[in-house]
Amino acid sequence: MKFSESWLRTLVDPKLSSEELSHLLTMAGLEVEELAPVAPAFDGVVVAYVLEVVKHPDADRLNVCQVDIGNGTPQQIVCGAPNVAPGLRVPCALPGAELPGDFKIKIAKVRGIESSGMLCSAKELGIAEDASGLLVLPADAPVGQSIRAYLDLDDQQFELKLTPNRADCLSLQGIAREVGAITGTPARLPEIADVPATIADQRAVVLDAPDACPLYCGRVINGVDAKAPTPDWMVRRLERSGIRAISALVDITNYVMLELGQPLHAFDNAKLDGAVHARLAQPEEKLLLLNEQTIAVDADVLMISDDAKPLAMAGIMGGEESGVTLETTGLFLESAFFAPKAIAGRARRYGFGSDASHRFERGVDFGGTRRALERATQLILEICGGQAGPVTVAQAALPARTPVRLRTARAEKVLGLPLGVGRIAGLFQGLALSFERQGDDFLVTPPSWRFDMEIEEDLIEEIARLYGYDNIPAPAPRGPLQMQVQPEAQRPAFRVRQMLADRGYQEVVNFAFVETAWEADFAGRTEEAELIRLANPIASQMAVMRSTLIGGLISNLVTNLKRKQSRVRLFEVGRCFHRDAAATPVAGFRQPWMLAGLAYGGALPEGWGSGARKVDFYDVKGDLEALLAPAALRFEKLAHPALHPGRAARILLDGRDIGCVGELHPEWVQKYDLPVAPVVFELDFAAVKASTVPAYAEVSKFPPVVRDLAVVVDQNLSLQTLFDALETRRPSLVKDVNLFDIYVGKGVPENKKSLAFRIVMQDTQRTLLDTEVDAAMQQLMSCLEQAFGAQLRA
Repeated sequence: MKFSESWLRTLVDPKLSSEELSHLLTMAGLEVEELAPVAPAFDGVVVAYVLEVVKHPDADRLNVCQVDIGNGTPQQIVCGAPNVAPGLRVPCALPGAELPGDFKIKIAKVRGIESSGMLCSAKELGIAEDASGLLVLPADAPVGQSIRAYLDLDDQQFELKLTPNRADCLSLQGIAREVGAITGTPARLPEIADVPATIADQRAVVLDAPDACPLYCGRVINGVDAKAPTPDWMVRRLERSGIRAISALVDITNYVMLELGQPLHAFDNAKLDGAVHARLAQPEEKLLLLNEQTIAVDADVLMISDDAKPLAMAGIMGGEESGVTLETTGLFLESAFFAPKAIAGRARRYGFGSDASHRFERGVDFGGTRRALERATQLILEICGGQAGPVTVAQAALPARTPVRLRTARAEKVLGLPLGVGRIAGLFQGLALSFERQGDDFLVTPPSWRFDMEIEEDLIEEIARLYGYDNIPAPAPRGPLQMQVQPEAQRPAFRVRQMLADRGYQEVVNFAFVETAWEADFAGRTEEAELIRLANPIASQMAVMRSTLIGGLISNLVTNLKRKQSRVRLFEVGRCFHRDAAATPVAGFRQPWMLAGLAYGGALPEGWGSGARKVDFYDVKGDLEALLAPAALRFEKLAHPALHPGRAARILLDGRDIGCVGELHPEWVQKYDLPVAPVVFELDFAAVKASTVPAYAEVSKFPPVVRDLAVVVDQNLSLQTLFDALETRRPSLVKDVNLFDIYVGKGVPENKKSLAFRIVMQDTQRTLLDTEVDAAMQQLMSCLEQAFGAQLRA
């Protein structure tokens, strides 16, 4: 909402500077987005009267002018403007004046003729872009007066950033009402008397859709002069409010809309047939709008029509064929209240908007509908002449203004202020709110211009606004503070993130809503029932909630590769979403926190001391083992829709499945144009944060005994199976069993492999004897022979 400060001060004039008024409005919830002067700084420019114009003797395009500047002595000025002529009143910059752009005026000779000043265009004064000629002033402009004072160029332009609930402030009247309430300065709202009818002409009005249009006022005005010029003061106010002046009749309707907040529309009365109807659109109905756009109107769009044809989209835009022109002599002036729900979103549906729809969809004062019609009639008769007919009013059930109860104690508790009933009553009176006292309670009836007062909290907000948000004290909170105990069996989430960052991974944050294709590719969700679709996605490609974090990491990788990043390490911590009828706290949906990571490119950063080996499954496996240390992880072969069939594993912790790790499936490597396959992992974040509580174990003072054991087993035997067997049957003095060599080739039978283990044995009480060591080794060998048919390698 843009408006001129000088216009506002004709309605309410608090003893505040522009900056103070701006701050006050902002702190009252009417944010001032911009405060700017309407013209740049300049001085020494006055209203001048051109007495005489003579051609310059040495220049075809220059004129020598004699100009009256109000001091009784004509000034000689050389001017090249094409529109200079005797009898004009124009701005004149006197010698010594400084114009915008640091342009100083001096007495100078132009082609041998002395010039004592400069006649100015609007562009040279910085108030418009038009530089085609001099700025011609009205014939009654007082000669010698400062042009800044005459054109009110010391005015300021305010621009408010209003919230959708404050439709009442989309008018100068509404803003004046607010300023008056905030400052205590009485507001002088326009006095509007009913215009008596001088002709009997009228047009019937029919409400065919009373729920959408419960109030419609109209009147016929004949004998108007549509070519009459719009007064300069009105043009100035319109332009400083961001509206271009068009013609007197259109300008008057726009002016009343800005002044009172009520959009109006004028139809050419000669182009109407029969009664005026407010109805819903008919099937396949079309309308040519004033913006020269022809639209096919939907059935839920409210229309204004006559007995034969549509005339306008109600509350949005008028039709071209029934609009007023410079040839109009009779008009039908409309002022109506349209229900916000009947207007909201209709204009955006067709790809445009209007000042009228902006106001109607937020709520227009239905108590001022007739008043706005009378105000527009006054201005039309004053500027364009004519005779007004009687007002035709069609009315149905208007919105009910339900009283809202405010408890004083509740307001004081919420705001933390000792307000008292007297202070609250005074604030309500300043807003012109009608209320009834019931003890310490107030029963407030919202006025017709406030659609945002429905509950007690709305009234508390009004009290806070008027009191001043910056006046509400903000004492420091008082209370006992207690350090929260960090569970010893759980690592902080920050520590997990730091550990991954220490290993070269960078954290990313992706949207929780993803492409449908990602769910099929990386989670195997191909059935519609498995997907969790959004009712109103922010974009068509973000239509479902993710059940895995892998898709987002692949998208991040693709982005990095497009920017020539050859080595990428990423991780993300976030929620995934699954359907689960028994889940809580959101019924029907489980939302676990997951940790996912991706490694791509070289195993190590490029450098002279390392080769160009690519990262592989075992690099990431090592990262995971380090991340969850000292817990021992178990890896089992896995089939996963996102991962390579032979290079993927399930991760088990204490027998529980906590996630997976593996290379990306070759199909998705090809689909997403990846040069090589990245290695990805995804873990249950709760399991990652879990940690074992340290327990005391005695450290042996005696030397360990290390023996090697090499056995030949079937080539298909998995190492984990062999380790599991050794773990269950190993003697107590065996502390560690590690595989250090795998061999297949000469000396090993076909379909066999050689596994070499390093056995570490130790006791905490004594040095082990050779007989004990030999017995332990024999027990391990017997276990392998009995369970797997292993043979000692020669």
